[in-house]
Amino acid sequence: MAQRPLFSWLLSAQRGVLGLLLGTLLALGGLSGCSAAAAGLNSFQSPDGRYAFLYPTGWTRVAVSNGPQVVFHDLINSDETLSLVISDVNATNELESLGSAVAVGEKLGRIVIAPEGSGREAELVEASEREDGGHTFYDLEYAVHLSDRDRHELATVVVDRGRLYTLAASTNELRWPKVKDLFRNVITSFTLQI
Repeated sequence: MAQRPLFSWLLSAQRGVLGLLLGTLLALGGLSGCSAAAAGLNSFQSPDGRYAFLYPTGWTRVAVSNGPQVVFHDLINSDETLSLVISDVNATNELESLGSAVAVGEKLGRIVIAPEGSGREAELVEASEREDGGHTFYDLEYAVHLSDRDRHELATVVVDRGRLYTLAASTNELRWPKVKDLFRNVITSFTLQI
């Protein structure tokens, strides 16, 4: 009879240890999710599920008529923005058919970022190509000069099903050293899902 309570106690202790281990594993899993949030990024997905990207925590979405499809800006540093422009292109075009990363970057700089008469100058600092999910992306970096200040902009472009997607993050030159890694994470997070 004395063995029965000892057996029950051992079984109870094993359950306690298993519960503790399970609780620890769940807590560690929860912490890894928190560290992703602590990295300062939230996720955004289009209503149709076609594309998704990350944007900085503390930024808010704003509605813009006759402009980009999606715009976010920082509540504290209101001149920091993230925008997604979707343009129609020939349905048979691939990104490479529009030119190299440098050629597309220079054209985007001339036509979109600093069009003639805008009072802006855009210098393409870097252009690179990457593959993600079977799509080619061009990642572009610009130094933008305005009459009263300098800005820095990162962009990524990709073509899918007759649409050119351009996701761009912009800040003033003084803040650039503090946010450049965050902006790179945002820009390279853009994915096409359908």
